[in-house]
Amino acid sequence: VQLQASGGGLVQVGDSLRLSCTVSGPFGDYCMGWFRQRAGKEREFVTAIMKNGSRTVSVDSVKGRFTISRDDAKNTVFLQMNGLKPEDTAVYYCAASRRVLASRVEDFTSWGQGTQVTVSS
Repeated sequence: VQLQASGGGLVQVGDSLRLSCTVSGPFGDYCMGWFRQRAGKEREFVTAIMKNGSRTVSVDSVKGRFTISRDDAKNTVFLQMNGLKPEDTAVYYCAASRRVLASRVEDFTSWGQGTQVTVSS
């Protein structure tokens, strides 16, 4: 599958942003996830949603602020980010995994190109 992420940008502290990732291929076969990579850091897991959308998993630092969702009719996964902080500044990547629900980088086999999110204080 091919993934195309969009929606990044420059925002202020406390603002909201919604990222989108459109998938070409059998979208319903994949668990979808979002990762991010801050400057000089390794890529890290943010959140993921099960193939059927019934369950999600998130890293503690974004719980209560970020929400992942999927629209299977549009082959798109979303990341709604509220209450953005400077430490959320990173390149965000969407990814697809054949696992039912995954959170490790190595479990995701297809990746989008990344979209930059910058939170200014």
